[in-house]
Amino acid sequence: MAMLNDRSSVLALLKSRKSASAKAMTGPGPEPEILAQILSIAVRAPDHGKLAPWRFIRFDGDARKAMGDVFAARWQALNPAHGAETVEAQRGLFLRAPVVVVVVSTAAPHVKIPEWEQVLSAGAVCQNILLACAALGVGCQWNSGWIAYDGPVTAAMGLQPHEKVAGIMYFGTSAVELEDRPRPDAAAITTIWGK
Repeated sequence: MAMLNDRSSVLALLKSRKSASAKAMTGPGPEPEILAQILSIAVRAPDHGKLAPWRFIRFDGDARKAMGDVFAARWQALNPAHGAETVEAQRGLFLRAPVVVVVVSTAAPHVKIPEWEQVLSAGAVCQNILLACAALGVGCQWNSGWIAYDGPVTAAMGLQPHEKVAGIMYFGTSAVELEDRPRPDAAAITTIWGK
């Protein structure tokens, strides 16, 4: 019976999981031991070939502001016509949450494992983070934005040229009640082959 209860609590979590909004986050962020637990759960993602084709870069404290200075300078270089308010918004991207973790896909050509499967594994890592946060009561949002795709910015974050940002995970405490959003009807997007 305990097994059934465990299963139904897992199903309840999966059915009710919602993302927090980084724009509506405040402190506190997860304690270091809680974040370590979340990341330990994250790496239990499916991983064909046991390649571990992902890694983490953590930003907290003053590192968030320092990275924001990089964002602001780069944004200004790319968009010289934009005003100070827009530049400051870019500077504040990582300050929206107490802790930010960039999930990096290290996918590379492999003799047996397609690169696409490695990329999907990094996405599964991000989903595991969301599920662990939901179970632990930690606010989390999986995000990207222009900073995930700009070469000079990702290099400043510490990515190598072949690496890509799989997700920017914002961790904190939601200042507002989490809202659900409309979800697709699974039956409506399911095709039964041959019928």
